[in-house]
Amino acid sequence: VNIKMDSKKLSHFNEHGEAHMVDVGSKVATNRKAIASGKIFMNKQAFETILAGKIEKGDVLSVARLAAIQGSKQTSFLIPLCHPIAISHIDIEFKNCPSTLSIELIVTCLAESKTGVEMEALTAASIGLLTIYDMGKSIDKNMRIGEICLLLKDGGKSGRWERP
Repeated sequence: VNIKMDSKKLSHFNEHGEAHMVDVGSKVATNRKAIASGKIFMNKQAFETILAGKIEKGDVLSVARLAAIQGSKQTSFLIPLCHPIAISHIDIEFKNCPSTLSIELIVTCLAESKTGVEMEALTAASIGLLTIYDMGKSIDKNMRIGEICLLLKDGGKSGRWERP
């Protein structure tokens, strides 16, 4: 179905309403930064076992860190209209939240690019959390992943944005 649209309002659709990749060819590469986070909630046994490093499959947080990094590098293969971006640095941080029996994963992505790294940070957070679920599901199949969000983006024409 082709729908006539104003391409200035919806950047991922052309004037015929067809999805397309945004042309960033004329943009100037700038330093970009994005921070995203998410949490995985679990029962006490899973929380304690993961933090103690006693999961049979191995060190859950080390594997989740690698999965998050790998996930960030695969974003353009997973999200159809994302541009491939050469990430210059990625930092993965875990925060243990005993009061909510959760682990928060915080991702910081940096790149010098013509487009932002928000999707890479969000993908990394999602893949890292899914890896924790995969490795801990033998103890708690009821784990929940949530609160995945962008915390900060900086660089480019629109400048800095932070979650209020």
